[in-house]
This record gives sequence, C-alpha cells and structure tokens, in this order.
Amino acid sequence: MKYKNPIILGDYSDPDVIRYNDNFYLIASSFNHTPIIPILKSKNLINWKILRYVDDKLPFDKYNNVCHGDGVWAPSIRYHNGYFYILAPFPDEGIYVYRTNDIENGKFESWLLIEGKGLEDPCPIWTDDGKCYLVIAFAKSRAGFNSCLGLYELSNDLKEVKSDGYKIIFDGHDTQPTIEGPKFYYRNDMYYILAPAGSVKTGWQTALRSKNIYGPYEQKIVMAQNDSKINGPHQGALVDLEDGSDIFIHFQDLGPYGRIVHLEPVTWYNNWPIIGRANDLLLNGIPVDEYDYFIDKKSDYDIITSDDFKKNKLSLMWQTPANKSKDFYSFNDGLILKCLYDELGINALNKYPFSLLTKINYKSFKVKVSIDANFKYNNSSCGLVVMGKIYNYISLEYIDNKYYVIIKEGSFENKNDNIIYKEEVLSNKIIFNIDFKYPGIYRLGYNNKYIKMKFEAYPGRWIGTKYGIFARGINEKDFAKFKYFKVMEVK
Repeated sequence: MKYKNPIILGDYSDPDVIRYNDNFYLIASSFNHTPIIPILKSKNLINWKILRYVDDKLPFDKYNNVCHGDGVWAPSIRYHNGYFYILAPFPDEGIYVYRTNDIENGKFESWLLIEGKGLEDPCPIWTDDGKCYLVIAFAKSRAGFNSCLGLYELSNDLKEVKSDGYKIIFDGHDTQPTIEGPKFYYRNDMYYILAPAGSVKTGWQTALRSKNIYGPYEQKIVMAQNDSKINGPHQGALVDLEDGSDIFIHFQDLGPYGRIVHLEPVTWYNNWPIIGRANDLLLNGIPVDEYDYFIDKKSDYDIITSDDFKKNKLSLMWQTPANKSKDFYSFNDGLILKCLYDELGINALNKYPFSLLTKINYKSFKVKVSIDANFKYNNSSCGLVVMGKIYNYISLEYIDNKYYVIIKEGSFENKNDNIIYKEEVLSNKIIFNIDFKYPGIYRLGYNNKYIKMKFEAYPGRWIGTKYGIFARGINEKDFAKFKYFKVMEVK
C-alpha cells in the first residue's frame, strides 16, 4: 500500500514530530493565531487529527490585538524524564517552555526561559553526561544577522540558562545561507543537526554532524528539489520508528495553501541521512511523490473542515487572529457571534481580533454557511472572509433599516476596506458561498448563486490563506447566528 504526498494538505508550518510508544505527535507554528501551537496525532504517519492546542492564548498583552506574522515561530517537541517539552520562540520576546507529563490530556505549565529579540527555532538535547543544550537560529529582522546557529547550555529541567549567553557553533554564510530551523539528534556517537538553508521557497535540507556538541561540524546537503516538483523542501523532523528505521517529515511552501506537510524515507549512507529518493549522482535525496506505507496500520483520523455548531463548543478547526480578550461568542441552536466594536477604530477586517478562521485543507472546495442576522444598529454586519495579505469578504450589513449584501476588498497595508459590490436584499437570513479552485482562484456568492467576479487568494504573513466567519458592529446587543459551516471537497 502506498501513500501520496502531501500527507497533510494544510498549513502546518515548521512541523516537528516525535514518536512516543506507537503514537506520533506533530506540532507546528501558530504565529499570532490562538489557541496556540496545534498538536496533531497519528498512528500510521499518514492519517492525522488535531488532538488539542498547547495553550488558549499568547502570553503577552500585545497579542490582544492582531499582530500579523508575530507570535509563535517554529516550536520543537521532545520527551525527557517523564515530561513532554515544547519550546516556543517569540521573535520579539524570547523563548518560552511548555511542559506536561500527559501530552493528550495534561495541563501545560509554562515559563519564559530566555528573554531577547531575534532568537528563533529552539531545539533541546540531553546528553549522556547529564547535560542539556539548546540550539537556536537567528531572525535577521530582530537580531541583525542570520545564517548562523547558536548553542546555550541549560539545566536539565529547562528552567535555567547555565552558559553565559550563546556560542555560535556554525556559520553558514558561505555554504548554507539562511540556515534555520535546527533540530538536534544523537546517533553513531555523533551529534547531528538537521536544518534547512537557502530560503523557504528554493532551499534544501542540510545535515551537520560532529563528535563535539560545540563543533566543528561537517556539513552535507541531504535533500534538495533536484528534478522533483517539490520546491523547498523545508524545515522538518527526523523520526525513529519502532523497527529501527527513520523517516523525515517536512513542509513545502505552496503559496495560498500555506506550508503543507510531506513524508520522506530516510537511508543512511556513510553515516549521513539521505532524505527522500536516493540520487546516486549527487548523493543527496529527492522528495518523493509517493512511497510505501512505513506502518501497516489503518486509521480513521482526519483533519476537521466543517462545523455544525451542535457541540456547544468551538471546533478545533477554529483559531482567532489574536487573543480572545472578550466573550464574543456563545451557543444557542447555533453559534452566536456578537457584533463587537473594533476598539482600534480601524475599518480593515484584517485588524479585527474576533474573526474565526480556519486553514485550507483541499486544493479545490466549496463552502456553504447559513446565517441569521439579528441587527438593530446601523453598520452591524456578518459574513464570510478569505483572508490573506490581500483579501475579500462577503457580508450582510444593516444600513438605514435595510439589509445589503456587500463584497469588500482589503489588504494588510491599508486601513480601510473598499466596497466593490452592493445589493439590497429583503431578508435577514442568508447563505454565503465560496467556490475555491486550484491554484487559488475563488468566487463569492449568496443563496447558492455566485457573483460574476473572480478573486485571487493570497497567503498571509508566514502563513497560507485562511478563511472563516465574523460579526462586528457598534453595539454587541446585535448578533449573528451561524447555523452551519459546511466545506465540500471538489475533485
């Protein structure tokens, strides 16, 4: 039986994965979106489900507002001495540690380990002599430089930095520009660091190795695009299987679809991990389109894409673009969204912190959302948005005691959204529609009819396009009831 890549056509950027007994756990970047750091679970590496999130909110007040592209960058996950550790870098604040002894149901305790700007992609390793180290990369936009890897010495419980700052252990400016996303491993009496270099869209996978954790490190490119269609291929995780073999999980940047997840075989050659299909000429790997299952185990796990709002709690598919600083939703025979006022006084929907957004999970799909509006105040609105650096949304808006269907366009660069379509309707009950087709062209409509306009989907800042629902206005006594949110794949 063969699987096909990607194994997850969803924006799970910077995946890190561990095996614990016969379960696999994947975490990913969540940036400014909450709840933070999704945890996915699989039994066979192919079928995944969203298990939970690490925390409900970002641990800094600035994230009560929308801060596109900030927040959690490239976390890592490791298990040591009875605890699961997740290290989460905040590029403007520092490195946080989240810890639990029960990855599936336990509460995470958390603390700020290292304060500072520009520290990214942390990954710990515990050595046989009882020490603990942390490898990091650097964000040039904050640290002033990149293309280097640094090393801290930590206490075993990751609560104390024992070294006097970090030491640069690898400088990739000449051979591995923009090296980042380092992941620590120990094998064959050597320390390995697997890290992508050369940029997200056109780079490659590099392996470093040394008998001394401080180096010097030998280097080798172990996977590159070569003759495949997989650009990147970027940051990921080396995972050991119960039979002693290894696999590699990484992402590919697919524009509006985000950073989707691929699974690769690993072959060890001269103590180097060759990732993907072996290339005899270059002695590096090529990403595979398909491959044999590594674990012959059936699974019904799947990524949630629709919500009928009948469970009286938000589905794990939903995130907000900022901390949930107010009670803006409830349930009563559907999802109730209050028409909260945008306290920043900004008309642009991309700055509104109370939208509910979800990831794209199909190349082509249709969306159908049923809404009942209960408006009495001027300019209350509710609707369906396709969000990115440039975005469009369709809304039902209450103006001078009349209801209108309005389509607006906006961008991260502008403070106001522009009306490009407006039509009066006679009912406060409406169905909104999206028809989305690969490679990212979509139409918007209502009551199962599409308006004769086509739009292009754009990624956000470090993320793919998201889409979702909102309600907003000048008085929270107004509200919109969402009866269902249905997503249907189109093949």
